[in-house]
Amino acid sequence: MQTCCIFIHVIAKFSTGILVDNDTQLTKLIAEIVRRLSRLVGGFMALLDEDRIFPTDPAVRDIARALYNDVRDLPIISPHGHTDPRWFAENAAFPDPAQLFVTPDHYIFRMLHSQGISLDALGVPRADGTATEQDPRKIWQLFAQNYYLFRGTPSRLWVDHALQEVFGVTQPLSADTADDIFDQIDGQLKQDAFRPRALFEKFNIEAISTTESALDDLRWHKMLNDSGWGGKVVTAYRPDAVVDPEFDGFATNIEKLGDITGEDVTSWRGYLAAHRNRRAFFKNYGATSTDHGHPTARTEDLTPDVAAALFDKALRGKCTPDEADAFRGHMLTEMARMSVEDGLVMQIHPGSFRNHSAGVFAQFGRDKGFDIPTRTDYVNALKPLLDAVGGARDLTIILFTLDETAYARELAPLAGAYPALKLGPPWWFHDSVEGMHRFREATTETAGFYNTVGFNDDTRAFCSIPARHDVARRVDCSYLATLVATGRLTNREAPEVAYDLSYRLAKDAYRL
Repeated sequence: MQTCCIFIHVIAKFSTGILVDNDTQLTKLIAEIVRRLSRLVGGFMALLDEDRIFPTDPAVRDIARALYNDVRDLPIISPHGHTDPRWFAENAAFPDPAQLFVTPDHYIFRMLHSQGISLDALGVPRADGTATEQDPRKIWQLFAQNYYLFRGTPSRLWVDHALQEVFGVTQPLSADTADDIFDQIDGQLKQDAFRPRALFEKFNIEAISTTESALDDLRWHKMLNDSGWGGKVVTAYRPDAVVDPEFDGFATNIEKLGDITGEDVTSWRGYLAAHRNRRAFFKNYGATSTDHGHPTARTEDLTPDVAAALFDKALRGKCTPDEADAFRGHMLTEMARMSVEDGLVMQIHPGSFRNHSAGVFAQFGRDKGFDIPTRTDYVNALKPLLDAVGGARDLTIILFTLDETAYARELAPLAGAYPALKLGPPWWFHDSVEGMHRFREATTETAGFYNTVGFNDDTRAFCSIPARHDVARRVDCSYLATLVATGRLTNREAPEVAYDLSYRLAKDAYRL
């Protein structure tokens, strides 16, 4: 009805000649008619509202939409994530919709599990190899009939985007449509156009970084390098298994580190040399960053003698919990010093109580949806590292948090003062529409835009990458539109900032 009224309004004004000398107003009104009619006609043929996430105030929404239209098709820089390099190296077809959308995505199966659905029924592999559900259609049907659980969550936006934009699905996912949608996606996955490299190109990914353990042989990255394919897929150095005395098999991991580097890792000096060796190896396969997932943000700057003694205790399994945390903290400072030497960007992801459910961890292993955010101190915890290298202009340390209370109180003031520090985007539980808004509102006043690093998707779910970047671009454009509408940013500046947040900051910060 409202669309019809606007149409009548335009015709009436045109007939009286009011619009003859006002082409701009005419253009805007006609564009609004086309947009609304398109939504009316397409409402039953689209899963996504074209104005999703934008402000509800019409004037501010117009600004947001214009900013978004300038950046929506920019290439994707995906500088941190957990996609499998094997996908791109072998370029084999994805097996089926369930293994593409459900079983690898802890955002998906943790929500389903919270409602009493077993991980076995979702096909999540058990740690001991015991069989779980293998029928992808059954897994997909279970997902579909419970899809309503994701209403209002970012996962709903991501999955709907992938269904519509990647696979052309126009029906809402439900128990009734599950089989038809499964068949549609399954048929497409058998086509060359839906293999990993083709989707990489379709998604307009300019560069993507995977994340591998310090002990990884990087065979898939080697295969990629030798393949001649032009897609840019690089690795990132993740040393948790060989810097955390509480990591399963720490002493054995250190022994393996010595075997692959040829260094005497029973000595402190040899241990540090082994890290330098591996970092150089990772750089040979395109690495521009390291990644550190520690329980806390604690850092230490111990003397070599104290560090060596602590390392010896760690090798013998004799560290107390506090000593283990101190050793991890000292290794963050050592890693920062190495980054000054070799130029690798350092990412710190603290504040997660990993594998909170002992039962799920015992049955299914790590990363199965039971990592829970904790309170995190940054001001005191980071001081030893910052005293050592915080003023280095050739060092970039990107800080993430799962504790949003730290944004305005600690993180933004730190990043707004120390040259080495930058703020990573909302991560994990907070990479949502609301979380991204809160991030901008809490940090911009103190750190500005240019002490942040744009967006990264941090995902194992390949088809969600364009969806996640689309959400981030819409949120940022909405925030910028509010600044323009309230006179805090000019119409000339806003498009430049939107471009930077969508593309340039991530590319520059991660040196991609």
